[in-house]
Amino acid sequence: MKHFYFKPIFTALMLGSVSLYAQQEPVDTAVFSKIRKAEMSNSHIPTIAHYITDVAGPRLTNSPGYKRAGMWAVETMKKWGMVNTAMEPWGNFGKGWEIEDFSISLKAPYSQSLIAYPEPWSGNTKGPVHGEVALLPAASAMDTAYLLKHIGDYKGKFILIAGKSPSYDVDFKPSATRLTDEELANMKDTYMLSRKVMEGYLGYFKTISRVADILQNSGALAVITAGGENINGTTFVQGFSGYKTNNAESTVKVSIASEDGQRMKRLIESGHKVELDLNVKAKFNDADIKGYNVVGEIPGTDPKLKSQLVMLGGHMDAWASSTGATDNGAGCIVMLEAVRLLDSLGLKPKRTIRIALWGGEEQGLLGSYGYAKNHFRGTDLVLKPEAAKVSAYFNLDNGTGKIRGIYAQGNTAIKPIFEQWFKPFNDLGANTVTMSNTGSTDHLSFDWAGIPGFQFIQDPIDYETRTHHSNQDNYDHLQIEDLKQAAIIVASFVYQTSVRTDMMPRKPLEKETFVFDGL
Repeated sequence: MKHFYFKPIFTALMLGSVSLYAQQEPVDTAVFSKIRKAEMSNSHIPTIAHYITDVAGPRLTNSPGYKRAGMWAVETMKKWGMVNTAMEPWGNFGKGWEIEDFSISLKAPYSQSLIAYPEPWSGNTKGPVHGEVALLPAASAMDTAYLLKHIGDYKGKFILIAGKSPSYDVDFKPSATRLTDEELANMKDTYMLSRKVMEGYLGYFKTISRVADILQNSGALAVITAGGENINGTTFVQGFSGYKTNNAESTVKVSIASEDGQRMKRLIESGHKVELDLNVKAKFNDADIKGYNVVGEIPGTDPKLKSQLVMLGGHMDAWASSTGATDNGAGCIVMLEAVRLLDSLGLKPKRTIRIALWGGEEQGLLGSYGYAKNHFRGTDLVLKPEAAKVSAYFNLDNGTGKIRGIYAQGNTAIKPIFEQWFKPFNDLGANTVTMSNTGSTDHLSFDWAGIPGFQFIQDPIDYETRTHHSNQDNYDHLQIEDLKQAAIIVASFVYQTSVRTDMMPRKPLEKETFVFDGL
């Protein structure tokens, strides 16, 4: 998920220290080669990917699918020989939700199936319902005064929200791409928003909540949204509310393919009656409202350093219209494969290596932020002793593309270190260390706690254009060879961090931060 994060950027470390790190940084290329050979000759990535996606199913936070994937990962890491594997609660999340039965079809002016999915935490129709479709102009969908004026128009009807027909110019451009050398050389900050902009988003979310209340009270059968980006049958489906324990069951909400939505809109505007059949049966579960992360460890072997940690992870939760393969099954698959490689090769990390697969990321980095608050830095902003023991955290959460580099996140002293570590992987296309920052991913929770946290730069492939939060986010859109490359690099970086003489250099702790902590 693209989250929002504001922070001042500190880069005031002495250039002299940067030069010193560059001169003294050894790289264990023999181990790097061993890791590469093992992955390319005996990768477990296809198997891990199959169980995380196909077998577990949709992994909405606190859903049965999330728990299936989590328990599989816990038991599998135990079989590999890892220790302290568990589903660790990070705090209260809210209600689980899973779809049990869903169908939608056009019934007038003729019968035909439609491409559509219920939004997560949508309410139920209480059995199949039939009704006419009323058009709500997209320009008025957030206008509470307009909605209150027309509230009587929606009772007993389906409300269709469909804006202008999207441009299909994208059809003449590649939907999947790789980063060029020029793009890598000019990486900019991404998803880093000012506090003012972030506060504007919070106001927007409050309006969404108000609109939902109005539509709930209108007596409408359901709200059907045809997003402008939902083209070529690809439908992007997410839900912003409904999981908190004090949320009442909402109006039924369905996301529909743009082509189907635009067709219904044109029919209504030309005077034709449009009718639908709809059935939404979802199960809510508040028996266990806790949120969980999945953790496991490879113990360190050095008597003096084994109490220190090197961490790696990605978020395991996903949206419910598919099986969350690229967002962020891919990151979890790579991280699991990385620890499997390190463990199976019998390498002896000096520091303990801990993997964490996060829950609640899609609702605002909740799992990693809760973990950071529990282990590293409390809500009083005072650091806890454990924070000083973590050398670094490595994150992967930008799709299925191969690793092309890493965001140094404004940490000047890190840049020459990572440049040395990437040299053995230049032939795999990975060599960029940018001083720029990226938001949106779980490394921010570590950055907030004063721990060096990093997100790798990845080729975009078709992440934003096709798979991100969509019904196409499935196993078949994984680039298996790219994931192998990523596992090699992650395992090597984690191992190198674990055996390094010193812990990774840190930026000054930021006193003031503004983290978007859920909706």
